[in-house]
Amino acid sequence: MKHFTKFESRELGQELIDLALAYKAKPSLDLAKGRGKRVGCIFLNPSLRTRVSTQIAAQNLGMEAIVLNMDKEGWALEMKEGAVMNKGTVEHIKDAAGVLGSYFDILAIRAFPSLTNRDEDINDFVFGQFVKYCGKPVVSLESAIRHPLQSLADHVTMKEFSEEKRKPKVVMTWGPHIKAIPHAVANSFSEWTLGMGHELTITHPEGYELDENFTKGATLEYNQSKALEDADFVYVKNWSSFNDYGKILSTDQTWMLTEKHLKKAKNAKVMHCLPVRRNLELSDEILDGARSLVQRQAENRIYAAQAVLSKILG
Repeated sequence: MKHFTKFESRELGQELIDLALAYKAKPSLDLAKGRGKRVGCIFLNPSLRTRVSTQIAAQNLGMEAIVLNMDKEGWALEMKEGAVMNKGTVEHIKDAAGVLGSYFDILAIRAFPSLTNRDEDINDFVFGQFVKYCGKPVVSLESAIRHPLQSLADHVTMKEFSEEKRKPKVVMTWGPHIKAIPHAVANSFSEWTLGMGHELTITHPEGYELDENFTKGATLEYNQSKALEDADFVYVKNWSSFNDYGKILSTDQTWMLTEKHLKKAKNAKVMHCLPVRRNLELSDEILDGARSLVQRQAENRIYAAQAVLSKILG
């Protein structure tokens, strides 16, 4: 595996899930594997779980993890080819990525979308520039359109709580928010769930349809109550409009998931990637109740990252 930036195949997905569970059972299983190796965790945007879990994962493999918060500690980067740098940017991505590639064995990059230029975001322009110029394996810590480490951890969690003899009913439901939120988590969860052979229902208000490149094969249901019936896993996530790009079209509070919504899904487990705005996206009763897998997902971020780094090390 050269890079880890998206879902590649069901076979690789299953291998990574199984490896993550093996590391969860014994985190120090391959403590010497990364000895003498360095991973550079480069953040153009804030992080809590992604940053800390990736550092711990690297340490579990004997690697040194160095974090650079580029948005606060680095120079302002110019991304455009042929730019005349006579304004606010100080260093070109060609130079910065090339230098970082010479310092590290693996680069792990986080870059959010602008939510203003859809074509640029769809093409993952900023993230792609790092891949293009660093010359080393790259792990996505979230990009403009995907968050594959989160989705791997989600599927590790679902594996832990799934019954072996039947496929689970998986539902991803939109939740209200006060900000325009990127599509990366929703895109990746859809891509991974469908790619791993699960049936997926996506429910949201009209106008919040996601990019069909990620959702083809999923069932779209605008009636949230109908979608949630007999669900085994309910993934709650907000996202902004894709077609009316980056816009908030609804803040309808009736979409916030509560116990009342799950009366016809008695065994449903509820998931969210965090951070979560309590009593806006999800109610306290759900987050603090027996249904919630949210803390388990966050813990599994360590072992998902450990599996990915281990696979790249070879």
